[in-house]
Amino acid sequence: MADELAHPRTEGLEVGPILLALADDNRRRVIAELAKQPEQERLCASFDLPVGKSSRTRHWRVLREAGLVYQRSAGNGLYMRLRREDLDRRFPGLIEAVIAADASDSPLRPRP
Repeated sequence: MADELAHPRTEGLEVGPILLALADDNRRRVIAELAKQPEQERLCASFDLPVGKSSRTRHWRVLREAGLVYQRSAGNGLYMRLRREDLDRRFPGLIEAVIAADASDSPLRPRP
């Protein structure tokens, strides 16, 4: 099955779109959660965000188009994983900084 979702190539990742994507607390929280298990895919619907479905869809698109996540469709589900290797290669230390910021001062904590 061909990938119908557009993902930027590693060489095409740019810091501007990445920082804009990370400016949102909800998107930063998603990245921090994905970073805990960077090799694992997660169903997009499994994230507990305090927003409606259309806002979630926009968040996923922003993260994907910035190059922070890789998404794939499978049946009725959309799966996402962090592009950790690509991001570390292009912007060393970025993900660690995001995780540290989320842990220290994010108003949105993952719910148990």
